[in-house]
Amino acid sequence: MKLYRALQSQGFGSRKACMAQVRMGEVAVNGVVCDDPETEVDPAQLELTLDGVSWLYREKAYVLMHKPAGYECSHHPRHHPSVFALLPPPLVQRGVQCVGRLDQDTTGLLLFSDDGQFIHRMTSPKKGIAKVYRADCAEQLDDAMLEALRRGVQLNDEPAPIAALACEALGGRSLRLTLGEGKYHQVKRMIAAAGNRVESLHREAIGGQVLPASLPAGAWRWLEAGDLTRLEQPWPSATS
Repeated sequence: MKLYRALQSQGFGSRKACMAQVRMGEVAVNGVVCDDPETEVDPAQLELTLDGVSWLYREKAYVLMHKPAGYECSHHPRHHPSVFALLPPPLVQRGVQCVGRLDQDTTGLLLFSDDGQFIHRMTSPKKGIAKVYRADCAEQLDDAMLEALRRGVQLNDEPAPIAALACEALGGRSLRLTLGEGKYHQVKRMIAAAGNRVESLHREAIGGQVLPASLPAGAWRWLEAGDLTRLEQPWPSATS
């Protein structure tokens, strides 16, 4: 692969812009500055450095973010900043999309990718990949409410009741809810149908991948091979 094409595929600009960056000596390949955009590079062992930042070549982008409150999962937000403003420009330029959405006031684990098949697999209800949420409710929890969520509650515009894969009280007014799909405002609507109201909502995990405790709100990191495997594994509480 030619160097300028590698840069372009990673979101560093148009063909013309990438060629210009190389010619001006702004790009290092595996630590060595290269000024020939036509240089052949091996994508399997490629580290690019621009503006002092190193990027490993990735054929597809898989990213995990700790989404903070007050951000919309849209390229064209209406009332709040976009979560894409929290990502570096090359990731946005290469076309990553949210893998499902979180409301602006919902925090926690949010995925991004430019792999259409991966996005479909993660979001398709037929795949049943667990999404795990912690909800803080307005009213005290009771056994009847928890049982209703486990058994299934009827939502408007849904043909049949929808049940949680798992539901457990966490003490006080908090509960952990595990769902196998991601319908519009689903957690909030289910808890409302069970007779309570969500005051705050946080996504803790997808599949077997937990939001890293060390990742602060607003920060992101790459998903590596082990992370991608965990995403398609059951979260422990989903089967308990």
